[in-house]
Amino acid sequence: MTIVLTVVFALLFFALIMASIALHEVGHLVPAKIFGVKVTQYFVGFGRTLWSRRRGETEYGFKAVPLGGYVRLVGMYPPARASAKPGWLTRLADDARAVEYEEITPADDGRLMYQKKTWQKVVIMLGGPAMNLLLAFLIFLGINLFHGTWQATTTVAAVSDCVISAEREDRTCTDADPVTPASEAGIEVGDTIVEFNGTAIGSWDEMSELIRANGDGPASIVVERDGERVTLPTVNTELNHVADTLDPSRYVEAGFLGVSPGSELVHGGPVATARQMWTLTRQSVVALASFPVRVWNVAADLVTGQPRDENSPLSIVGASRIAGEIGVSDQLGFGDKVATWMSLLGSVNLFVALLNLVPLLPLDGGHIAGAVYEWLKRRAARLLGRPDPGHVDTARGLPLTYLVAGFLLVGGVVLILADIISPISLF
Repeated sequence: MTIVLTVVFALLFFALIMASIALHEVGHLVPAKIFGVKVTQYFVGFGRTLWSRRRGETEYGFKAVPLGGYVRLVGMYPPARASAKPGWLTRLADDARAVEYEEITPADDGRLMYQKKTWQKVVIMLGGPAMNLLLAFLIFLGINLFHGTWQATTTVAAVSDCVISAEREDRTCTDADPVTPASEAGIEVGDTIVEFNGTAIGSWDEMSELIRANGDGPASIVVERDGERVTLPTVNTELNHVADTLDPSRYVEAGFLGVSPGSELVHGGPVATARQMWTLTRQSVVALASFPVRVWNVAADLVTGQPRDENSPLSIVGASRIAGEIGVSDQLGFGDKVATWMSLLGSVNLFVALLNLVPLLPLDGGHIAGAVYEWLKRRAARLLGRPDPGHVDTARGLPLTYLVAGFLLVGGVVLILADIISPISLF
């Protein structure tokens, strides 16, 4: 029965991800329709068509491979220039242009994507990521309003006996390991840390940053114990290798005290949600910047049989599998299950939005970058009194498009295989 429920929750999560992707494409479709762009197709999935229905000039439907979606905006490529130098790149661009222009008629003049104003093109391409950002915000806001988010507090839940590097797998203390500064200072479980080196502490994150920045310097700590403020003996924090706050897969040398925080369920509104999403966005941007390396490491571990890094990226299959585990876990109460499950969905939407904002073709950010570059180029020519250079030929960016699309395809296959062969588990 547990296996059946795990599959059910995983499939439900997968369906919600596909719904998010469908809404992403709606984010492109609606402004394109408003601005009069000719839209011939709106599909969820790729490959063979399973079902479709035409309304007006647009065909809506589902395809067999449910790993994405697309909206076909006619006229993405401007006409070829007579001055274009012959060569393989020109031939490649012209071939792609010829395929698109097969369905363009004289009546479509003024309705082609490349003919639209820069701000309209930017709005159309931003619509998809904006939809995912909105979904992520609403999901996290709902969690904060109706359930709350578990947050670390400045009340001490545990005191480590010795200093052990985060990179070391064996967490057992040895005679060679130094005593933690927290233990040396006399910090006790239940103490609330209220001051660190003369700075009043308002949150665990604030205290953590102060400790990390302190290196191996002196630390004067004031705690609240049994309702009274107690100034503890001054000690030196230890330099230790700890997980980076924005990239937990990377270790940095920083100050270490040796305490673990308690946690409390905190409710919040739009402002708290925006702050939470800003932190998640910073972490996601760091993950995106190292995404190719992370995928390579997953592939290498898969081939060599090494244990998979728990902080490695997931495919849609891996995320769905974890959602299934959350749904049947006996380590979480019902409210925590729902909140954790929805939080995973919110994180996926945020990551999809940020991935699509990367300024590389064929991603939405690449089209936005092309539109802005064209505007800057034409504006500069006008200011310098030069002839209008015309539209930027985005068809000449096809090699980059194929390269990025190929990487995403291969990377996706690698992650799916890893999530099947060497999956990451939360419990």
